[in-house]
Amino acid sequence: IGELGLDEQAMLLRALEEKRFYPLGSDVESKSDFQLICGTNKNLSAMVKEGKFREDLLARIQLWSFKTPSLKERPEDIEPNLDYELQQVSVNTGTQFSFNKEAREKFLQLSKSDQALWKSNFRDLSGAVMRMATLSDGGRITEDTVDSEWKRLVHRWHPDEKVPLPYASSSVITNEKWNKLDLFDRCQLEKVIEVCKTSKSLADASRKLFSNSILEKKSCNDSDRLRKYLAKFGLCWKDFHS
Repeated sequence: IGELGLDEQAMLLRALEEKRFYPLGSDVESKSDFQLICGTNKNLSAMVKEGKFREDLLARIQLWSFKTPSLKERPEDIEPNLDYELQQVSVNTGTQFSFNKEAREKFLQLSKSDQALWKSNFRDLSGAVMRMATLSDGGRITEDTVDSEWKRLVHRWHPDEKVPLPYASSSVITNEKWNKLDLFDRCQLEKVIEVCKTSKSLADASRKLFSNSILEKKSCNDSDRLRKYLAKFGLCWKDFHS
């Protein structure tokens, strides 16, 4: 209803108060005992102050008003709707699409992060699923596809900011714990996790992470040093290579 012009608002107000109106294209007035249910994503009170919405119409239609929470305020709705949207794409295209386990977990974590604004609510989610499915290889959506799509969404939601893509892997650290970390710890831990996941052993990861320290010291236990660092965040080597 927030898109109506002032002339249309006047006609609607008369129809509400008198239950009489002219159907589109008719010069014969009709009568109907109706009740109006309307919705908008605009701030109608602000529009009244700006002279873009009639105050008397607003008073008439807000006898009962309810705020529908946005998708960002309903994170529990993302997972079932992600599955639904993917199913719809599969049905509409005649091709079976699916996430691999890691990609699905990553998208769900990112979708509930601070970066996720979901400005267009389910339109954003539906569009994201369609793009990931279209760009998938053989109908299988991977982590790389998720990363690419998330960067696109973040750029649209934060066009004037340089927002880094957050680390997300539920098999290592939960999104709740990640969001509680300071940015300094996030940046450092993200790199450590990346090295640990791509290393063959704790000692191998330690050599990569403390290569300069090893050269400067005659003897040190860098594996223990890494083990203690991971323990600060409730992590251990088995979390990366179970």
